Amino acid sequence: MATAPDSGKPTAAQALAPDSGNRKASDQSIYESIYEAVLTQRLPPGSRLPEVALSELFGVSRSIIRKALTRLASDHVIEQRPNQMAMVARPDVEETRQIFAARRLVEGEVMRLTAGTLSKARLQELKRLVKDEKSAHQSGRDQDRVHCSMEVHRFLARHCPNQVLGRMMRDLVLRTSIVIALYKSPGMSACFLGDDHARLAELIAKGEGDQAAALAHRHLRALEDLLDLNEADAAIDLARILRPDA
Repeated sequence: MATAPDSGKPTAAQALAPDSGNRKASDQSIYESIYEAVLTQRLPPGSRLPEVALSELFGVSRSIIRKALTRLASDHVIEQRPNQMAMVARPDVEETRQIFAARRLVEGEVMRLTAGTLSKARLQELKRLVKDEKSAHQSGRDQDRVHCSMEVHRFLARHCPNQVLGRMMRDLVLRTSIVIALYKSPGMSACFLGDDHARLAELIAKGEGDQAAALAHRHLRALEDLLDLNEADAAIDLARILRPDA
């Protein structure tokens, strides 16, 4: 992560300056930065995204920031309302239940279709992700664990034979991550439920689609059941989370 300017590392503005060797931030790179921060739960639901602060942080005009925010809103990552500051989406309890219900339907079918279709190289990559996730969990590297957990599901969605379903699943993975960040219980390991991902990888490798779909359903149901709907808001440091030179 980025450190304070007096640490010797460049500030965001310095990192984006022409003579730094880096290209100026674009709406695409800003979109990706915020998207990833939300996906990995570093940027919690309800976090405000002021245009002025983001413009200074990324060293770009507010028009570029608006382009990125508009795209994020269309992808359900943030909420934009007239005359109000943009903020990370904050689904209510009913929407949370609907998101999980939709994901169970879509992900179950993605697992069923993907089972038995992955090449040896892709299966090795999937198993490597599962191994990295478990290692990160055991060593207490929370951000790495969350990233690997989400990537297991995104990997399977990317390689589903039906990419319409795959894109739907990727959207639902992000929206699920948002509600987990909002409602998870203290100390909860996001999307890490024992050896579920390892067993899922085995079923995919063996081509056992129905069993993989059933496991995905149980996995998501168990995850939903762990949510604490009374979890309080957490304070955030927007610059520390999104600084481009992190």
